[in-house]
Amino acid sequence: MLTAVVTSSHASGTMQFTLLEAETCVRTDLNDEEFAVGSEECPELNPIAPEGKEMLWGFGAFVVLAVCMRYWLFPKVREGMQARYDSIQSDRESAETLTAAARADVSEYEARLTSVRAEAQQKVDAARATLEAERTEKLSEVNARIAEKRAAAAAEVEAARQAALGDVESAVTAVVTRAAEIATGKPADSGKVASAVRSSMGTGVSS
Repeated sequence: MLTAVVTSSHASGTMQFTLLEAETCVRTDLNDEEFAVGSEECPELNPIAPEGKEMLWGFGAFVVLAVCMRYWLFPKVREGMQARYDSIQSDRESAETLTAAARADVSEYEARLTSVRAEAQQKVDAARATLEAERTEKLSEVNARIAEKRAAAAAEVEAARQAALGDVESAVTAVVTRAAEIATGKPADSGKVASAVRSSMGTGVSS
């Protein structure tokens, strides 16, 4: 058994503790009788063994802690967990709602895009048809103008040819008339000469 001996020095103001191994103990409750350490009257003490009061107080504290945890701490923790779960569930539902809305917007956009493409294709086809009709109309007008100009040119050529033939006929008639007068010494009939020249030139042109 360990016995503590305290030595105090008043001069230096220090205290010294000394632990001594004791073989006996003194029971003050038994008229200061001395007993051997380890006997029934002086059992050897275990510094780490709990006493009954300590166990009782520890058990009471555990019961109080358990009651507090059961009726105060656990409900708070459960409420916090439930609130967190509700928040996560709400966020998940919000995300699903946003996803569905985004998909709906994408579908609507694709539908509008398809409609716009179809409308644009219709406008392109209509413009192409209009251009083709205008081109055909312009070509018809140009061909008609070309035909008119060709007809006018042919008429002018024919008129010029007829005028040239008339001039040639007059010149030939004059030459033949003069030659006949020189050959016969008599004035020639200009009407007969002109008829003969016209007949001769008409036969030559037709051949």
